[in-house]
Amino acid sequence: MMRENQQIKELLRCHIPNERLLENEPMSNHTSFKIGGPVDFLVLPETTEEIQSTVKMLKREEIPFMIIGNASNLIVRDKGIRGVVIKLGESYNRCRITGEEVWAQSGILLSRLAKKVAQASLKGMEFASGIPGSLGGAVYMNAGAYGGEMKDIVTSVTALNQNADLIELPLEKLEMGYRSSILQKLDYAVLEVAIKLEKGDQEQIFARIKELDLQRTTKQPIQYPSAGSVFKRPEGYYAGKLIQDCNLKGYTVGGAQVSTLHCGFIVNRGNATAKDVLDLISKIQHTVKKEFDVDLEREVRVIGEE
Repeated sequence: MMRENQQIKELLRCHIPNERLLENEPMSNHTSFKIGGPVDFLVLPETTEEIQSTVKMLKREEIPFMIIGNASNLIVRDKGIRGVVIKLGESYNRCRITGEEVWAQSGILLSRLAKKVAQASLKGMEFASGIPGSLGGAVYMNAGAYGGEMKDIVTSVTALNQNADLIELPLEKLEMGYRSSILQKLDYAVLEVAIKLEKGDQEQIFARIKELDLQRTTKQPIQYPSAGSVFKRPEGYYAGKLIQDCNLKGYTVGGAQVSTLHCGFIVNRGNATAKDVLDLISKIQHTVKKEFDVDLEREVRVIGEE
């Protein structure tokens, strides 16, 4: 049986200081969708040691937990999450640049890291400058955009395995494919990432970042909360085009809407619930299957109580 919340809190306080331990915290404050019910405890670690010791304790005490990144690819259900969520975000975002090699903690935002390496006149990460979310999440799902993918720049990853042991995985063992990696299959948490880039012309690097940012702002509905592309690209098709061809542009369920700018996105128009979004996803999948006999597979993760 799960321990009482007061007991869990006391156990957590042995590993995480009070100011980085949030109780009954709305997950809507922590997801890019601005949606999600409360989690019993949200932990914001600053060091790898804090993460490892917290996870070992939670496993030993059989307290349910999950590790998330910046939650930009996540839908948290309306009833929230029981147990503990460890968020690798703003508090876990250190990075170091040595020559052409970059080391960073997984909570750093991709956009922030891309700008930092550009300032160091390193090229190769421009494609990631506009991808929302953290470095860890991007490596976990091999995020990509504008012809680049994380597998093009990552050299190794320090991850936490199922026994809460730290393991280092070189690129050749990461099995990075389209929106996938061995980290997903084994359910490992990305903690630290090593990246190799090339020296370049700083002016040209920033010009490329500016060009890609402009493309993103004109083609994606960044003025509304969302979780990016909702569906994986089906073989031989584009999800957004299929959805548009089903006349679902602007289709609304509650506060959730198929974006009028890019049909591959679902946006929160201000008061959407997780149920609204999930009902809209089901409507899209059903309609596309009926019209084109194509199965749309979700790219966003769904967590929390039904």
